[in-house]
Amino acid sequence: MDPERCPTGIASVDRLLGGGLETDSVTELYGEGGSGKTLFCLEVAHRVALENRWVFYIDTEGVSVDRLRAIAGDGLDLELKHWLLSTPKNLADQGKAVETACALAREGKRPVGLIVVDSGTFFYRLSLSGPDEDDARQALSLAVADLVSTALHAHVPVLFTNQVWRSMREGTLEPLGGSFLNHAAKTILRFDRLPGPRRRVVLVKHRSLPEGSAEFRIRESGLESVGPA
Repeated sequence: MDPERCPTGIASVDRLLGGGLETDSVTELYGEGGSGKTLFCLEVAHRVALENRWVFYIDTEGVSVDRLRAIAGDGLDLELKHWLLSTPKNLADQGKAVETACALAREGKRPVGLIVVDSGTFFYRLSLSGPDEDDARQALSLAVADLVSTALHAHVPVLFTNQVWRSMREGTLEPLGGSFLNHAAKTILRFDRLPGPRRRVVLVKHRSLPEGSAEFRIRESGLESVGPA
């Protein structure tokens, strides 16, 4: 494997990303519900686990074991031996899970190959316009800063999925979390729903690559590239 890239296994997306996810930074995924963000995370996690590297998956919305079973097939039990799954119940739990994941990645006793936070802004969204909004923003910022530092120093790619809100002024879907999250993520991908099983990934931000897009198709057994082989 290229030490500077973690291939996603989806050819069209890997071409868009110059070979795959950068291993020293956070990649932010945002898009409306059903746009394929979680399926993408599972696809990448599956690939990493097959290479006998550990995946730390922080799940706030209920990952589909059935979907993972469809992707992994008969190798599910073996693959799950390389998964560390955390299901926090609030933003404080999420912060502790991120802290644990980052500590494991930095200490190097296990070959951690991927950290996923899906969705990273679920609990944060629940606090908006409430008395705890400022505390929630600070907690989210601290967690993201820890993820950024860990990716940079441990060379572990981080996937952080984000929810969206609709800008009435612009008429567009925008990611939650404000400018701090957008600055912290060195790669930002927007996921769009297309008719049927097709989805589009738009490269909104990258430190070295131009903007562009790629498509994939959702199949029972996982995600399938759309475009030239």
